[in-house]
Amino acid sequence: MVLAGAGSGKTRVLTTRLAHLVHHGRISPSRVLAVTFTNRAAGEMRSRVGQLLGRDPAGLWIGTFHSICARLLRREAPRVGFTSQFTIYDEVDRLALIKRLLERGGYVPRAFPPRQIQSIISAAKNRMVPAEELAAAAEDRITRVAADIYHEMTRALLAANAMDFDDLLLHPLTLFSEHRDRLQHYQHRFDAILVDEFQDTNRAQYLLVRHLGGGHGNVCVVGDDDQSIYSWRGADVRNMLDFKADFPSVKLVRLEENYRSTQVILDAANGVIAENRQRLGKTLFTSRPGGEMVDIIAAADERDEAEWIAREMRERSATDLYAFHDMAILYRTNAQSRALEEALRRVSIPYRVVGAASFYQRREVKDLIAYLRLVVNPADDEAFMRAVQVPKRGIGLASLTALQSAATQWSKSLLETAAIADRIIDLRPLAKQRLVDFADLCQRFRTGLADTTPAAILERVIETIDYESHLAREGFEGMERLENVRELVAATGEWSEEMDPDELGFPLERFLAGAALTSAAEQVAGDAEGVSLMTVHTAKGLEWPIVFVSGLEDGLFPLRRALESEEDTEEERRLAYVSITRARDRVYLIWSRTRRRGGQLMPGLPSRFIDAVPQEVVRERRTSGVFGGDLFRRKPKPTPWTVFEEPEPELESQDTPRFVKGERVRHRRFGSGTIAGVSGTGRDLKATVSFDDEEVGTKQLLVVYAGLERDWDSA
Repeated sequence: MVLAGAGSGKTRVLTTRLAHLVHHGRISPSRVLAVTFTNRAAGEMRSRVGQLLGRDPAGLWIGTFHSICARLLRREAPRVGFTSQFTIYDEVDRLALIKRLLERGGYVPRAFPPRQIQSIISAAKNRMVPAEELAAAAEDRITRVAADIYHEMTRALLAANAMDFDDLLLHPLTLFSEHRDRLQHYQHRFDAILVDEFQDTNRAQYLLVRHLGGGHGNVCVVGDDDQSIYSWRGADVRNMLDFKADFPSVKLVRLEENYRSTQVILDAANGVIAENRQRLGKTLFTSRPGGEMVDIIAAADERDEAEWIAREMRERSATDLYAFHDMAILYRTNAQSRALEEALRRVSIPYRVVGAASFYQRREVKDLIAYLRLVVNPADDEAFMRAVQVPKRGIGLASLTALQSAATQWSKSLLETAAIADRIIDLRPLAKQRLVDFADLCQRFRTGLADTTPAAILERVIETIDYESHLAREGFEGMERLENVRELVAATGEWSEEMDPDELGFPLERFLAGAALTSAAEQVAGDAEGVSLMTVHTAKGLEWPIVFVSGLEDGLFPLRRALESEEDTEEERRLAYVSITRARDRVYLIWSRTRRRGGQLMPGLPSRFIDAVPQEVVRERRTSGVFGGDLFRRKPKPTPWTVFEEPEPELESQDTPRFVKGERVRHRRFGSGTIAGVSGTGRDLKATVSFDDEEVGTKQLLVVYAGLERDWDSA
């Protein structure tokens, strides 16, 4: 296990080890499994290994956990109840399925928000908790409903020959537990296993590594517990500790020399992360002594903050000759980008937003992908529901409801049922014919599937349904969407040129699997030569000479809800550590005295993470919009005899809530409800909430500790 600090070259360690194993003839590339967390990282790893070897590492299994598991399941799907043509549901598809199951069960979306249900189910899958176990352990009604939907969703996915992202990890584990011969096959299939970003593994991913490496123990994992920032999607930093227990002979190697940042930047980062208790421990150092001081900037509000950043970028570009693509602005939440984008546009600084909406999530792209999914997997009901309505065919919701009822009654997919729609009594004759015609159309698209390229099938679909005319009727916006359609055609063509001929499956099904596994974090919108704007989560693994970290106020960074537990607070501190260590030459930490959030102007205090930066490496400044008052709240370092009074909670957080009667709110445990009344002031402010869940009823809560959030979904 290589414990590799930020900027210590951990990816190079992994790729060099891989190339060494292959170059010295010890292991064939086809018997090596290398896993990382993004498609981009996997591509870079393959490229680096190829450069080190002087040839393409043909046969090497390299990719994300999800792509590797999808590849394995194409071979093994029948053993877990699917065909090899299974569809992969992305987050949008899964959410649509959950909404449909909630409606079928008679659950009110306001009381049981689909996104919250999805989150509960996904968290359970990541912990490998089945629906029955989730139901048995449920302490509130929303979890019980989630368990019910989880059970129904499992059946619906199997009927649709589809898997969601979580299933891609769970089904191989089911395979290994129920078919020991297949586990032994894959244990012998790979002579070496290498895992990058090991601190980001969830329980299922960890078990996959343990299963596959259990035969020979030739496993090399590289990670940094101080950069574990994905607990919200199941990542568990404790896996690094479990690895030492499951492989007792493990050798631990610490990489503490940073090849990226100045010592000043590392001193700042070390000061912040040192306050975490749950860490294996290391201290970064570098051969780049000194460096520019860490600038801590106080701004008046988010607009003042954004305008100051834009001016400073102009100054650094003119004075120090940094290009704009050498700079990045990092923030805790995506909503912060609006003010920053407006400020950059006003002074004509080019920029790009990384982690924008995924190309494959755009409406017109998903429309056409739905057709392609139906071609590969006729049992895909979610794809059917989208495709049958685009373009409009005169098939209304009443007709589709009747179709769904018949499909359920006959235990058939929607496409199969559409093909025999003339037998459905509740349908008008015209609707029957249109459904039959649509089923026939999909069948014709399947002609020559095995030998036709994805691009050819896509072009046939676009031409046959006259999709370009459909978009043209939307005016200017439709013409912009048409550009994305052409980009999709180009993407399918490029994929055909680069595809691996040795992989199993039709070309189209392999293309769709790759498209489904492309994450939004790998999408970029804007000028490639401009300033990069992104969340800290998205910035992990990247670096720039100059980094601006905006919004460093308590309640925003760290988020208020993260302060409710030590584990969550430590993860926020790891995020701060990641943000600082993205910088090579200079870092700015910026906070605002006020910030508009949720339509309200909130007071702000500098983040506790600013307090943790050693004073000797800090230069404190303020924008021209800030007048008077203390800029910072530097606390004296605690000594054994120092006793601090507990700060007023409402003053500690810029997120201190202000609620009014009739407002919709959400509680982490009790779900959604309506404010029935408020009383008291300051830390004694109480809210009487009438919750939608009848079993919860009406409760009076002390606002400062209740963790209430505005329920925008129900507003």
